[in-house]
Amino acid sequence: MAGTLIYAEVQKGEIKKGSFEVTSKAKELGGDVAVCLIGTGVEGLASQLAKYGADKIYVVDGPEYENYVTEAYVQAFKQVADTVNPTVILASATAQGKDFVPAVAARLGVGAISDCVDLKKEGDKIVAKRPVYAGKAYVMTEAVADPQVIAVRPNSFAVKEVAGAGAVEKAAVSLDASKIKAVVKSIEVAQTDEPDQTEAEIIVSGGRGMKGPENFKMLEDLAKLFGPTATTGASRAAVDAGWREHSYQVGQTGKTVSPNLYIACGISGAIQHLAGMGTSKVIVAINKDAEAPIFQKADYGVVDDLFNVVPVLISEIQKMKG
Repeated sequence: MAGTLIYAEVQKGEIKKGSFEVTSKAKELGGDVAVCLIGTGVEGLASQLAKYGADKIYVVDGPEYENYVTEAYVQAFKQVADTVNPTVILASATAQGKDFVPAVAARLGVGAISDCVDLKKEGDKIVAKRPVYAGKAYVMTEAVADPQVIAVRPNSFAVKEVAGAGAVEKAAVSLDASKIKAVVKSIEVAQTDEPDQTEAEIIVSGGRGMKGPENFKMLEDLAKLFGPTATTGASRAAVDAGWREHSYQVGQTGKTVSPNLYIACGISGAIQHLAGMGTSKVIVAINKDAEAPIFQKADYGVVDDLFNVVPVLISEIQKMKG
C-alpha cells in the first residue's frame, strides 16, 4: 500500500487535534491514507481516525509505549512504515512531533520538512509551504527522496469529517531494547482547563504593558468569554519578569502558534514574538504606542491603554452573550 502514512499523537488518553488535521488534509490531497497509532490502551481510539479520512489504522499497543520515548516509538513506526511503504509521511509539529519527525526521517535515510503551514500536490509530489526568516517570508519546499517526511504546524488546517474505510490492524512490531538508552518514568503536565496554546483557536496574550502578574486575570476573563477553545499567552518580557510561567510564552524561544484569532495586549511586537504568532489568521493589537512594531503585522489595531480597552471589550462581549 503506497500513499500517506500519518503518525497520530496521543496525550492524556486522547488523540491530539493536530493529528486529525493532517489526516483530513491527507484525504483531501488524495490517495490511500494510513495512520499509525502508538501507545498503551490506544486501540479503542482507532475508530475516531476513520471519521477524518483514515482508510487503515495500524495500532501499536503495549505497556512499553506508556510514555513517549523517541527510540522506542521510532523503531515501532519504522516497522509500520516498512509495511505500508508510503510516499508521504505526515505528523503534527507539536513538541513531540518536532522530536519524532526528524528522528524518523534520519532512520529512513531521507530529509524532513519541518513546521509547514500548507501542503499542495503537484504531480506525484507534495509541495510544502513553510515560514523562514522568523516569519518574514515563505518558501515552497519539495522533498527529493521518498518517502517525503513532513511536519505540519498545528492549526494550519481545519479538521474536516470525511469518512475513510477505517480498517484497524494490530501491528506486530519488535523492539531492540539494546538501542533504547533512556526510560521515561513520568510526565508532568501543567494542570489547567485551558487548551494548549499550539491547539487553541483563540489566544489572548499579554506583554510588558500588563504591568504585573495580577493583571493577567483580566486576560483570563476575556479568554473564558470566547469559550473552551480559547486560552491565554504571554510575551518573553512577561515571562522573564516572572509574571507568567514559561509554558505560556509565545515566540521564537517559546511556542509557535497559529490560532484563528490572536489578541496582543501590551505587546510591542519584537521580531522574536512575531516569529511565534505571525501565522495567526487574524491579529488584533492593543497598545498605547502607535509606533509599536506589532501594528505592522496586525489586521486590526487599537492605539490606547489596554487597561481602558480590555475591560470595555469584556463588558461588551458579556452584553452580547446576555
